[in-house]
Amino acid sequence: MILVTGATGTIGSEVVRQLTARGEKVRALTRDPAKARVPSGVEVIRGDYLDPGSLEAAMSGVTAAFLVGVPGPDTRHDQDLVASARAAGVRRLVKLSAIATGDPAVGPSGTWHLAGEQAVQESGAQWTVLRPSSFASNTLSWAEAVGAGEPVPNLSGDGPQGVVDPRDVSEVAVRALLDGRYAGRTYTLTGPETISVPGQAAVLAAVLGRPVTTHDLSPEEAREHLRAWGLGEANAEGVLAGSAFVRKGGNAVVTEDVPEVLGRPARTYREWAEDHREAFAPA
Repeated sequence: MILVTGATGTIGSEVVRQLTARGEKVRALTRDPAKARVPSGVEVIRGDYLDPGSLEAAMSGVTAAFLVGVPGPDTRHDQDLVASARAAGVRRLVKLSAIATGDPAVGPSGTWHLAGEQAVQESGAQWTVLRPSSFASNTLSWAEAVGAGEPVPNLSGDGPQGVVDPRDVSEVAVRALLDGRYAGRTYTLTGPETISVPGQAAVLAAVLGRPVTTHDLSPEEAREHLRAWGLGEANAEGVLAGSAFVRKGGNAVVTEDVPEVLGRPARTYREWAEDHREAFAPA
């Protein structure tokens, strides 16, 4: 039995789908099972990171677990997940982290996954840490603006990133959950090229056949934008510092980790955009 936490999120839902397609037994952890949309045969179980008892029940009988914490300054969620897994005797843990974790130049968000990474490494289980770059799917947040022909918000200027397709991240996670060959490694997962927000907008415009423009947010506009997302002050400041890091070129990183694990090239942003063009249909 493989437990997937964050099972309704961007990566977790795709991990569930891919594992199920392989015929694996999957248990999906979610706070609201009634709203979960999962493939047939998946066991859905309620779990809340603030309720350690629910985590212990979710880990019972599990052989491998995909751990998705709650990004932010409170690291207890990651530590509680690992503690529950350890108590249940889970033999293999795959932790979803973030690129540049541990780099002080990133600012506060560079520490958000450190405790979780340390916890899995000291758990006694086989462990793998995945540090993905910015997700291609982050541009889905542009859909309303693009559909209305309005500029999309840009927090990171012309800073390039090794934008990664979340399907590739999920596929690497599945390999690590099923195969001990990937244990004891930290993988930095990127696409095959670096691309900036204006670069992504240009690719999307070419795919859609209509203009996609960007608007560089001022510091106050950026804070208001993050508040509208529902981020608290500490999380927002972490995102702003991380955006400044990207703007200065700090995240201009491309690795061969995706090809190494999957045996094929990482998908480009253009491939992702072509596969998701319907999300940007005119309003």
